[in-house]
Amino acid sequence: MNFSKLLLLSLTAATPLLHTRADADRAGAAAAAEQMKQIRVADGLEAGLFALEPMVVNPADMDVDHRGRVWVTEGANYRSTFQKWGIQRPGGDRIVILEDTNGDGVADKGTTFYQDLSVNAALGICVLGNRVIVSSAPYVFILTDTDGDGIADKRELMFTTDPKQADHDHAVHAFVFGPDGKLYFNFGNAGGVLRRPKGGTHEVALHGKLSAEEITGGDIVQDADGNEVKDGGHPYRQGMAFRCNPDGSNVEVLGHNFRNNYELAVDAFGTVWQSDNDDDGNRGVRINYVMEGGNYGYTDEMTGAGWGQKRTGWEDEIPRRHWHLNDPGVVPNLLQTGAGAPTGIAIYEGTLLPAPFRNQIIHCDPGQRVVRAYPVTRDGAGYAATIAPLLWSEDSWFRPSDLAVAPDGSVFVCDWNDSGVGGHYMADQKLETMTGRVYRVAPKGHKPVVPTLDLKTARGAVEALQSPNHETRFLAWTALHSLGRKAEPELKRLWNSKIATSRMRARALHLLARIDGLESTYVTAALHDADPDLRIAGLRIGRERKLDILTLVRPLVNDPSAQVRREVALALRHQTASAIPAAWASLARQHDGHDRWYLEALGISADHQWDAFLGAYLDAVGTEWNTPAGRDIVWRSRAKKTPELLVKLINDPATPEAAKPRYLRAFDFLSGPEKDAALLELLGGVK
Repeated sequence: MNFSKLLLLSLTAATPLLHTRADADRAGAAAAAEQMKQIRVADGLEAGLFALEPMVVNPADMDVDHRGRVWVTEGANYRSTFQKWGIQRPGGDRIVILEDTNGDGVADKGTTFYQDLSVNAALGICVLGNRVIVSSAPYVFILTDTDGDGIADKRELMFTTDPKQADHDHAVHAFVFGPDGKLYFNFGNAGGVLRRPKGGTHEVALHGKLSAEEITGGDIVQDADGNEVKDGGHPYRQGMAFRCNPDGSNVEVLGHNFRNNYELAVDAFGTVWQSDNDDDGNRGVRINYVMEGGNYGYTDEMTGAGWGQKRTGWEDEIPRRHWHLNDPGVVPNLLQTGAGAPTGIAIYEGTLLPAPFRNQIIHCDPGQRVVRAYPVTRDGAGYAATIAPLLWSEDSWFRPSDLAVAPDGSVFVCDWNDSGVGGHYMADQKLETMTGRVYRVAPKGHKPVVPTLDLKTARGAVEALQSPNHETRFLAWTALHSLGRKAEPELKRLWNSKIATSRMRARALHLLARIDGLESTYVTAALHDADPDLRIAGLRIGRERKLDILTLVRPLVNDPSAQVRREVALALRHQTASAIPAAWASLARQHDGHDRWYLEALGISADHQWDAFLGAYLDAVGTEWNTPAGRDIVWRSRAKKTPELLVKLINDPATPEAAKPRYLRAFDFLSGPEKDAALLELLGGVK
């Protein structure tokens, strides 16, 4: 799991507590009750103990299905093949289904869905009907319950990653189903490479280790741009975020150069959010909005050098220096949260929790011993965020590793429950003493409810589509998509609703615009909607449906929303029609000289076409390029003309000395004879 070695320092302070709990059978209900006394929640909420050991131990990752059952991957064998404590479960770790059969808020039934050494401390689980995607480096499996008895009886191999990093915290993490019908997932900087098994996704033996041929015999995935999905700088580095079709085809790299992006979450508009862990001890944990195509700066984009290697103009603050935020081509961070060990994340699009948590990111940080939301506001072409704690404890054994939203809108949180957390270590090294907790967070007095699910009618499926629960939405989406035009009247009712939120309207839009023959109708309607988030969603859908790009962006190039224009810029990336450079130049002329989000969107857009794009911009502004906005664009650009312009800025008497290192650093991202000539000019002092 993505847990910080920094937190192992807590072991020294916690040693007396560890011995006390071991001697007093801390795995029992009495010890859990004592721990619950230290749990704190936000105003108006309460936390209940849903499950504890031995029903569940070392819960690593979780999901909640449409029936309100909690699925947990366990880590009794966490890193045990590499550590002195050895295998604690010879049969392998379990994936367990925890069920509250009498509605009292406490699990009273546990079922082992699957157990095998190949899923030791699996760091991802995604329940999609009778198919369950399990991420357990170096494997991504699909486990299927074909007969409905709650036990997997079929195993398929979907992807593999670097086999040298098996059972590693920084490898492949959980999948989620997006509002567009695609799968989203990521891996950290130990993922290394993404391979599709030879012959594609296929069935393998239900249990046991796979052969070397099965793991590495398949081809390295090529993404939608034709790049191999592997780190090393051609072009991707370190951790990556992905999107693909449900069958694993058409993989897209959404962002790269993360350290350990543990999980990601996708909201109703198709916006992707995730956390990332710093190099331990540098107070640089961050939350990211994943701008499509973005580089997130963990290492030097060009050389792969670490953040600690001296570079021109680096930041005074180590937490910012850590992410190369001074470099052109690095997307800003949404929020930096200091020291920690970020893990599970979700978007809460329900109404049961109080307003501060609705439509917000909710995230676990076991290092900080907290589950918290990050209320997001618009900030130019990007976002700003604050922190709102949801669940926390001063107990040094409280280590919330993941969360998931139930069908009634309550939130389940699983707790690894150990005095240390991650760093390839755990204090609890014997199965007989291992602990684990699952909590349910809801308004005070709220009793668990599982809404009735009707997927046989379009009206019932549209109702289910609005669920806050991930699997319920998947089932509804699948049912509505299969109905095609028969679902249009009910989906249209939601889309045109005067009382529905924009997020619920967006869910309807994703399906309406995927009905054969109606794509343009609903995408066009979205592009002209009053809500900028729906205009963004419409543009994203239009791109995915391969509608004409110029037709899509024409009404949005001068949109009053910088976020919409950001999305227009991203839509132009790698488009080669003759009118594209002029459209980019129009967007560039609207840069205010301060908005880094907007600037990076322009830079991502111009990838591989800088000469044409920068040329169109310079033609449009003429001699008026030396403005705050123009200097920004030159600094970010990588055209043949860029070195000449950088020299002019550096030699300009009006350029403050403090600004010159910024322009000098930009040379590190250029190459070719134009750069060499410009540097000679600088060395010679030629004005």
